[in-house]
Amino acid sequence: MSDTTDHHTARSREHRYRLTTSDGVGIDAVLLRGIEPRTTAVVLANGFTGSHQSPPTRGIAEGLMSVGDVMTFDFRGHHGSGGHSTVGNAEIHDLEAVVGRLRELGYHRIATVGFSMGAAVAIRHAAIYGGSTAVVSVSGPSRWYYRGTRAMRLLHLGIERTLGRAILRRLRKVRVTDRHWNPVPAEPREIAGQIAPAPLLVVHGDSDAYFPVTHATAIYDAARHPKDLWIIPGMGHAERAFDPALVSRLREWLDERLHERSAGTNRDEEGV
Repeated sequence: MSDTTDHHTARSREHRYRLTTSDGVGIDAVLLRGIEPRTTAVVLANGFTGSHQSPPTRGIAEGLMSVGDVMTFDFRGHHGSGGHSTVGNAEIHDLEAVVGRLRELGYHRIATVGFSMGAAVAIRHAAIYGGSTAVVSVSGPSRWYYRGTRAMRLLHLGIERTLGRAILRRLRKVRVTDRHWNPVPAEPREIAGQIAPAPLLVVHGDSDAYFPVTHATAIYDAARHPKDLWIIPGMGHAERAFDPALVSRLREWLDERLHERSAGTNRDEEGV
């Protein structure tokens, strides 16, 4: 599908795409491309109320442009995307539609970086679909239906009650389904071990108001090597908690891991 818009800056070009998932949902996506053609891309998968239009997401995307081109998008039920949010279940189809389009565009190395709900989606996508060169989980839940913090109790009120869903739709432009999961998908901690051999980075703040650090350690413990765990002192939750120093650190990790996988692939192709 061709670009719907094409904006140029001194450092990058912005292309807007309308993608369609395997289950027929339209996804609004934006690709930031460098001036020179590249074969490496990073996908940012937002948290539950996040959007590719939000300043924190845009700032992270621009901060990672030296690694590769960056695709941002809105999950189903969010803003200009179609359908209804399933809060992390069917959203793996959204991420696969984005990754699939990048492959069609010629990208060979693709890293997925997920935040909160998007972190759970990135883990499940990599484990179920495969093909990710590297995976990053930021502020992600290790298990479903967690209500151990005030923030998560309020979130469940928002997604489980008619009034709460109406408020989310009006104030946050998020349309949540009223259907329960059936069947319940495997939890991130149950499926994280299937991501290898792609490297996994788990990032979590020790001041996260939604999920305590035990969620990060559960995912990390369940994963197989190669894997890394960063517990960030003073960091809050997801995209809004990222500062320039953490973006820089993430950029270095991605650049190193994507380079390692690329070199390994080249050696395999050459029979070394």
